[in-house]
Amino acid sequence: MHSRNKILDDLAQLMTNAMGVAQGAREEAQNALKGLVDRLLADRDLVTREEFEAVRAMAQKAREENDALAVRLAALEGRIAAAGQPGDGGQSAIGGAGPGDAGPEAESRTGGA
Repeated sequence: MHSRNKILDDLAQLMTNAMGVAQGAREEAQNALKGLVDRLLADRDLVTREEFEAVRAMAQKAREENDALAVRLAALEGRIAAAGQPGDGGQSAIGGAGPGDAGPEAESRTGGA
């Protein structure tokens, strides 16, 4: 009877060791596969999620700035169009001086002529 228990104990020990080896082989295979996938992705010049999100935020900010500049441009174009209409007395809506009025800025550029 004792030898039968010894055989069962040895068999149980063998199974336990085999499971440990199988677990180690599984982890090693997973690590090897992960390394292979990482190398393949690196060779394809793919970006990480963090890099993608950073560029996405930059694009969103640029889009918002572009929209704001478009609004400003439309307002300035409206002022220019309003300044060019007859009956404004030669006054520009932007600078306050008409086309024939040189003002102090022109004098400093021409040397006070």
